[in-house]
Amino acid sequence: MFSIFWICVTAILYVYLVYPGIIYFLSKWRPRAVQKAEREPPVTFLITAYNEELSIEKKIVNTLHLDYPPDKIEIIVASDASTDRTDQIVRKYRDRRVRLIRQEHRLGKTSAQNNAVKHAVGEIILFSDATTIYEANVIRKIVPSFADTSVGCVAGRLVYHDPDDSAVGKGALSYWNYESLLRQWESEACSLIGTSGCLYAVRRSAYTPMYPEACSDFLIATLLYRQGLRSVYEPDAVCVEETNKDSSKEFTMRVRVIAQTFSDLWRNRDMINPLRSGLFGFELFSHKLLRYCMPIFLFGTFLSSGLLATSSNLFLAFLICQILFYLAAFIGFFSNGNSLITKPLTIPFYFVLANLASIVGFYKFLRGDRYAYWETIRSETQ
Repeated sequence: MFSIFWICVTAILYVYLVYPGIIYFLSKWRPRAVQKAEREPPVTFLITAYNEELSIEKKIVNTLHLDYPPDKIEIIVASDASTDRTDQIVRKYRDRRVRLIRQEHRLGKTSAQNNAVKHAVGEIILFSDATTIYEANVIRKIVPSFADTSVGCVAGRLVYHDPDDSAVGKGALSYWNYESLLRQWESEACSLIGTSGCLYAVRRSAYTPMYPEACSDFLIATLLYRQGLRSVYEPDAVCVEETNKDSSKEFTMRVRVIAQTFSDLWRNRDMINPLRSGLFGFELFSHKLLRYCMPIFLFGTFLSSGLLATSSNLFLAFLICQILFYLAAFIGFFSNGNSLITKPLTIPFYFVLANLASIVGFYKFLRGDRYAYWETIRSETQ
């Protein structure tokens, strides 16, 4: 039990402290600079939507007002067989550079993207969600990095907005701030291993169609790296989106993403090997695979410290600290609407939620569940 305890604790410390320290050091010791240049290539702005009648008009208007030459940008809304007024709203803007590409049968987000890219004329394809609002200079911040021929994808910075001051929102903000730092360092050291699906751009010539159940914004970085192209982070290209305020919706979303990512990692398991893919493989192994295996290490630490606590005050102290941490997460869950109570509890609450989602996501991956479809999780008040 002693060995199990220290192996699990070492794994936890490695994932959350040691690996970030290593990637930070590499990003400063030998950064891979991006050779930027001002240019205005034709850009296709691709918005994927399924039943987004509450958001799509605001999104189109936001896109039409971006700071970029009108004759250099086309806007495509890829509708995955929407059954509400989404398509009708999009058609209102057909005289303003907006095209509707509709799938008559629902095949999922990734299939809708694949289909729309076939019709795109832009040299750069910028992928967006229907609920995300962009700052006006987004395209001008994204495009210069494509002057570097080693760059295949540029990801922008997602800024979450939590108007309801909820525990889920605060937890997502803390998690995302940590993730954004890692992405910055990974981009500078080697390449991103994934992007945020609401803001990333890809060379049209390098885009590879993906299988329907792929987590496209994660898989794209691996597919491009296979072509010798890196994915980079551009923090000055900013978009804003509201966080979830409902823990069940956040949990469902994370389960879906994790199950998809496990499937993508399995299909591309050769890329996890650093001997095959170098530093990129090291990033995949440390940032994704070990992170999603965290529940194993947490359970091993709790179980082993519990068994060792009967004969050691040190392990008893470890056990008590863990109990207090999980108790804080439990209280955070049941006080979700009280900002004064939840503020110090949001990190343990969201940490536990994310790791429970990893367990369920892994189970669904093993069971063979596939997530080609996605559901709109925003409500009219969110």
